[in-house]
Amino acid sequence: MSKIMAVNAGSSSLKFQLLKMPEEKMITSGIVERIGMKKSVFSIKVNGEKIEETTSIPNHGNAVNILLQKLIEHNIIEGYDEIAGVGHRVVHGGDKISESVVLDEEKIEYLEGIIDLAPLHLGPNLTGIKAFQKVLPNVKHVGVFDTAFHQTMPEEAYLYAVPYDWFANHKVRKYGFHGTSHKFITQRYAEMMNKEVKDVNLIIAHIGNGASICAVKNGKSIDTSMGFTPLEGIPMGTRSGNIDPAVVEYMMKVKKKSVKEIMNYLNKQSGYLGVSGLSSDSRDLVAASKSGNHQAKLAIDVQAKRITDYIAAYNNYVGGADAIIFTAGIGENAIYTRALIGSKLSSLGVEIDDERNDCRGVEKKISSDKSKIDVYVIPTNEEVMIARDTMALL
Repeated sequence: MSKIMAVNAGSSSLKFQLLKMPEEKMITSGIVERIGMKKSVFSIKVNGEKIEETTSIPNHGNAVNILLQKLIEHNIIEGYDEIAGVGHRVVHGGDKISESVVLDEEKIEYLEGIIDLAPLHLGPNLTGIKAFQKVLPNVKHVGVFDTAFHQTMPEEAYLYAVPYDWFANHKVRKYGFHGTSHKFITQRYAEMMNKEVKDVNLIIAHIGNGASICAVKNGKSIDTSMGFTPLEGIPMGTRSGNIDPAVVEYMMKVKKKSVKEIMNYLNKQSGYLGVSGLSSDSRDLVAASKSGNHQAKLAIDVQAKRITDYIAAYNNYVGGADAIIFTAGIGENAIYTRALIGSKLSSLGVEIDDERNDCRGVEKKISSDKSKIDVYVIPTNEEVMIARDTMALL
């Protein structure tokens, strides 16, 4: 039995889970928020009860120290040596990292060299890694990358039709994200069907506040909707998804705004929020649409249309999917949205069973027995995937 820490470091936050492996049982979880601000918040679950306190946490190093001290204080561990490994979620591995790796000096140096590919996320990821390495120097630290699962995409899928120099010299290409989730779902579906991973062809709809669709053929990602950044693809909570790039120049002129300001609109004020003018939360939009709010309904309809476009295309690309999988916050819980997407896929022979679909957050087949493609809800668990990959490298 080993205890593995799964970590997700943001610019001002640090999420964590401690898991018992190989049982994949969560021992505890928590989050440090508002790191570097006046009133930082630390919360942890102890025996199912959430314990929260406000304190001063100036930096990620302090956050790691407090986190580890609290594990001992609450009798979750007796000493740091009980932690066999730490798995770090890292948003970007560039085009050189195609699987989870032990984070040695060489890998850290490589990641520092590609920070410009994801400056808002990769910098904080590295800060968290270094903070843990300093406090736990004798433990293996493993990087689990959002982009790694998608490195099996063929050139035709990941190259943009732009001057080749942009790719060759500036690394402009589709990278894809949510790879840890898509990998977990692929493995879990194979387990459920008692198949080898290499024998499954899937379309995975990871729909949360951020959302991406993934085409899995023979157990490997061959295409995904997110691109050079998470902005590409389907509309999301606040992201626009695909638009004509000329819109950026046009709106700069119309609004007299900079590129940075227009990109902020596309990343943080579009999607559900932008179309509805109401909320980035699908629950709010479903409730409002039932009350006759046209824009709220439109926001859901626009996203559902784009999702079905990807699913139909990816079904062809994988040579006929064994199943379509809904996962993540909306995918696992939004009954209305799943039914809507299913209804738009009738030409593929997809048929959602309303009674089976009346579920939230559970592992379940929701298609009818007549459906030509099975449709499932499978809750994702990125922390377990991080712990699995970390164990494999210990």
